Amino acid sequence: MLDKIALTLLVIGGLNWGSIGIFQFDLVAWICGGQTGIISRIIYILVGLSAIWCISLLFRDTRDTVMDDSVSKNRA
Repeated sequence: MLDKIALTLLVIGGLNWGSIGIFQFDLVAWICGGQTGIISRIIYILVGLSAIWCISLLFRDTRDTVMDDSVSKNRA
């Protein structure tokens, strides 16, 4: 569950960086009242923490997860 939340926040951050790069428009700052607004800063911090969390996804062995999912489906 935490992995999906972290990935969702990274998608939001990636889309925001894309809008900054292409249009020079900070969507998070626009929605939340500027880059220095407390809500904007919280979102930026959460996106950064999500990026740190997702580094662990690069080093996880996903074969165990796939096998666990297929075993639980067979039991149901």
